[in-house]
Amino acid sequence: MRPDENRVADEHGEIGPFNELSTEECVERLLSCCSSPTWARRVADRRPFADAHALLDRADQILAELTEADVDEALAGHPRIGDRPDNASSAREQSGVSGADAAVIDELKKYNAAYEDRFGHVYLVFANGRPAEQLLGILEDRIANDPATERRLLRGELAKINRSRLIRMLATHDTDEGASA
Repeated sequence: MRPDENRVADEHGEIGPFNELSTEECVERLLSCCSSPTWARRVADRRPFADAHALLDRADQILAELTEADVDEALAGHPRIGDRPDNASSAREQSGVSGADAAVIDELKKYNAAYEDRFGHVYLVFANGRPAEQLLGILEDRIANDPATERRLLRGELAKINRSRLIRMLATHDTDEGASA
């Protein structure tokens, strides 16, 4: 493949610069999207991608193939909904929670703790700027799930978060945002 064929752009951003990164740089940038080292290495190893759609599809496929331990590593990079985000991605995604009523934040904390007691991991949802009240409602609904159903839903939410972060990374060429949230 010629280098100029590698620079395919679409509505999600330019894929060429991503394809041209060293493996180490690529893995580092992918870890800012998802903190599973296995996911990041496997996505990086599949380059070059023809376009952003191919990257997103492969990232989803690799996520679906991850072991539960790998998914747990990905979850470890995400703060609780309602806690102070520790990186730019999480802050952007949880922007709808900032400024929420103190009573709603207290309920989020209470349900987050109950969820973690029940399932053994952080409540993960594609927050995408949704208001705290809506995220609390989703949490209240999901806490009633059986563990297998919840784990399936969690993987779907993680895929949405990863896609959003990958698209933003490609569109902005901003690959130096902190670790995933």
